[in-house]
Amino acid sequence: MTGLPEAAIARRPSIGVRIGASTVGGCAPIVVQSMTNTDTADVAGTTRQIAELARAGSELVRITVNNPESASAVPRIRERLDMMGVGVPLIGDFHYNGHQLLAAEPAAAEALAKYRINPGNVGFGRKKDAQFAAIIEMALRHGKPVRIGANWGSLDQSMVATLMDENHTRAQPWDAARVAREALIRSALDSAARAEQLGLGRDRIILSCKVSGVQELIAVYRDLAARGDYALHLGLTEAGMGSKGIVASTAALGVLLQEGIGDTIRISLTPEPGESRTREVIVAQELLQTMGLRAFTPLVTACPGCGRTTSTLFQELARTVQEHVRGKMPEWRIKYDGVENLTLAVMGCVVNGPGESKHADIGISLPGTGEAPAAPVFIDGEKAMTLRGENIAHEFVDIIEDYVARKYVQRG
Repeated sequence: MTGLPEAAIARRPSIGVRIGASTVGGCAPIVVQSMTNTDTADVAGTTRQIAELARAGSELVRITVNNPESASAVPRIRERLDMMGVGVPLIGDFHYNGHQLLAAEPAAAEALAKYRINPGNVGFGRKKDAQFAAIIEMALRHGKPVRIGANWGSLDQSMVATLMDENHTRAQPWDAARVAREALIRSALDSAARAEQLGLGRDRIILSCKVSGVQELIAVYRDLAARGDYALHLGLTEAGMGSKGIVASTAALGVLLQEGIGDTIRISLTPEPGESRTREVIVAQELLQTMGLRAFTPLVTACPGCGRTTSTLFQELARTVQEHVRGKMPEWRIKYDGVENLTLAVMGCVVNGPGESKHADIGISLPGTGEAPAAPVFIDGEKAMTLRGENIAHEFVDIIEDYVARKYVQRG
């Protein structure tokens, strides 16, 4: 089951922005984004991680461009990815010196599909306007869109000071948190207005206002969405590690997405030591898919287990099935049309097993404690067969493969 049908959540109207082969905003599906954590100057390592993220389903990948070495590496990374058949658009993440790096490395400026700049550190004092304008002019010269990404941790302090002064004159002054939220929003909106004055169209601008608190993020984006039709990038910055990062991100983004706010998302997880960076991509996909907003890979419904399921067989089978379909999706996505909508169920006993299995395209109800050692399989709501013995996992995977080959139309 994929939750709500796509039409059930009305998207906030926004301007569509073209980024390479992807479109963010407008009527386009919500786009999944990720970011590398390699040293961009390490061409081989960065290329490898980008390819891994793209194959996991990241539709945009952001890379750090912070020094001349990383800037000069960008076109080589792009060339290697193209040779590998990995066409994912690359976003250059610039802070402090982006105007210098883009001017010094025109090949990097061309190879990147989008530039991300932070109005809080694009420049300071009298240099700020000139350095911001220099990046916008480079975007215009190379035909690139720009994400103007304000961040709670690097607020434009002059904006904060101005708003604090304004707040002192209010009959009922705002609290400090509201002033900070307003500074974040105004920083993004004022920068977008300045970019438009310089000639960058709204169809080339994406905005983000990131904070690390769930309620603050919801409040900021509700206000930001109400004050313009720019495409919006969602993400809880510095979300954290493991379950904390996943829960915080999905709690915040789930509320906003349900309200139709957001055109592209990133789940900013701190990876566990040695863990693949692709986990943030999978969480983003699963969030969108469980909300019924997009479909990426077959969903596996599995019961949590109870005293009726003292055997670990259903847990092991659920993991086998989940790993199998995720592993096959790169091949299936190319070969079969619509296979990402396949639903599967792996249930542990007779209580809910048959019922849940009938709701899925393919389901299996494994025997619980004390039940007969038989596992009925349901296909398209009808009992199709019963599996027994030691090879249930292998046989069930074969049934899935056969169903996919029969059910879905081959592309091309």
